[in-house]
Amino acid sequence: MEEACNKAVILIAEDDPDDQLILQDAFEESCSHCQLKFVGDGVELLDYLTVAAQQTDTGLPNLLLLDLNMPLKDGRQALGEIRANPALASLPVVIMTTSKSDDDRLDCLASGANDYLVKPSSYGALLNTVQSLQTYWNQND
Repeated sequence: MEEACNKAVILIAEDDPDDQLILQDAFEESCSHCQLKFVGDGVELLDYLTVAAQQTDTGLPNLLLLDLNMPLKDGRQALGEIRANPALASLPVVIMTTSKSDDDRLDCLASGANDYLVKPSSYGALLNTVQSLQTYWNQND
């Protein structure tokens, strides 16, 4: 599995520095060769993706982990813009949020999210979540 991870670029849209750090630790432990890129708000996310979509050498990330509650442009707005842009339509988007709301979950899935995950409350559960996410980039190998 490590060989597949060697190619994986994971874009994480998360504004909380503590959550960024714990996600980084979990990915380093579960997929040490994954390349993580962080953006802190929805505007920075869309700017990053617009540039990435135009780059033929690197292109889009293998996966976007998207927090719903971010400044400037929240995850719901960003998801809508991502799915409305044909250049970004194939990007796998997994919502990773603290919201346990069924309405949020259903709205995000209806708006084109590939999955909706509530942030795990323990580090062990987060490691399991990271390992389960590897299906998004292993299926293309």
